[in-house]
Amino acid sequence: MELGGLLMAEKKKDNRNRNWTFVVYPESAPQDWYKILQDKKLSCAVSHIHDSDIDDATGELKKAHYHVLLCFKGNKSYEQIKEITDELNCPIPQQVANCQGMIRYFIHKDHADKAQYNIEDIRVHGDVDIVSPFQTAISRYEAISEMLVYIVENDIREFSTLLLHARLKNQEWFRLLCDNSSYVISQFIKSRRHQASDEREKEKELLY
Repeated sequence: MELGGLLMAEKKKDNRNRNWTFVVYPESAPQDWYKILQDKKLSCAVSHIHDSDIDDATGELKKAHYHVLLCFKGNKSYEQIKEITDELNCPIPQQVANCQGMIRYFIHKDHADKAQYNIEDIRVHGDVDIVSPFQTAISRYEAISEMLVYIVENDIREFSTLLLHARLKNQEWFRLLCDNSSYVISQFIKSRRHQASDEREKEKELLY
């Protein structure tokens, strides 16, 4: 979906909404714009710098920019958000209709014809979920299956051991363990702590 399809139709500027987005151009924003945003203690996500985007009309490189998504528990007015964009010297904010689609747009996930960016480079503060937009039921279960194999093959006895490994070696596992798959994995690890050696050998036979 193109960016325009992820935004609310333009109406009166006093409309209120929970989710807003705006673009930051480093060349015109304060040098410490990111710290200013951090200091506001908002739930937000900031894209990697888009420095490889091509203008479809001219074929020229677009000005480098960041996309910012702000997520609130309650509605905020256009004027409230514009105070933030004015302080950062950014274009006016726009209401977001599809947060998951917006996060996917941060890396151009659904736009193979555009410059591609990495999910690991998205910066998050607060409660913004950047995992679900990239998950399908299949990919989640495949990752869980991979973790089960790793646990058995490496005889992992503690959840903390797996979590620390995932933090360093596999960001997809790490996000799943931090969000919505920790229970099943921790129960699996717990259930095999006191297995006899022959039971562990049988377990390995079931992996493949």
